[in-house]
Amino acid sequence: MEQPNYKYLMEKTGIRFPLIGFYDTDNKSAFEPLILSRTCVFAYYKQWEKGKSLLITGNQFGCPGAGTWLCNIKSRTKEDYIKFLADDEGLKASRDLMGQWLDHVRPYKQQYENLIIGPLKASEYKYLKTITFFVNPDQLSILMIGAQLFSKPCDPEPVLAPFGSGCMQLVSLFDDLDIPQAIIGATDMAMRKYIPFNILALTVTKPMFEQLCSLGRDSYLNKKFINELKKARKNDNENRNILSGNNHETQQC
Repeated sequence: MEQPNYKYLMEKTGIRFPLIGFYDTDNKSAFEPLILSRTCVFAYYKQWEKGKSLLITGNQFGCPGAGTWLCNIKSRTKEDYIKFLADDEGLKASRDLMGQWLDHVRPYKQQYENLIIGPLKASEYKYLKTITFFVNPDQLSILMIGAQLFSKPCDPEPVLAPFGSGCMQLVSLFDDLDIPQAIIGATDMAMRKYIPFNILALTVTKPMFEQLCSLGRDSYLNKKFINELKKARKNDNENRNILSGNNHETQQC
């Protein structure tokens, strides 16, 4: 299948940051220029904005967490993880709960040697696993409606907000990449220093991405609620500009 056209979705949501794909591929040359991962995945946020892609392999994964959860490399023992995450950082109420969580979650299983995180490449759609939108709260609310639009009560929950590292939220925390589902991400305190304070992520599977891209002019993207939201933000920005003496336009939702 060809990569769907997401231009209308971006236009109606006002998202300016490039969509970021997680690829599992044997064709890394298609993504050049590539950057080798040396630290947290999200430290390359500004490089993604410039059109560059991050290469992660079992030999070069940067952060130990990315090695564990993206490459299935045992970069730390279970006891080391419990000490770091529970004892040092206090991310679960007890060592036992952290141990249970570690026993429950599973790392992503690579198909090929190269994991690529970077702007979408239409020609490489077959290798694409997930797509991440970096969004403000208004844009997140707009996308969440789309993510839940086709969901029946008996379907798997369409939008999740699971505990885990930022890189896990990109792919590892999905149970099945073949169902339409989304994860609210960039909620890991350790990685938030790399991105703007008012930005979160919504990572979606390919089936969910295709649903979102199918939304047209007859959808909620052209209805009253979204138009009222945009009008309210426009008025907010105009009032702030008047108070600050700044007449320049401010980026809109």
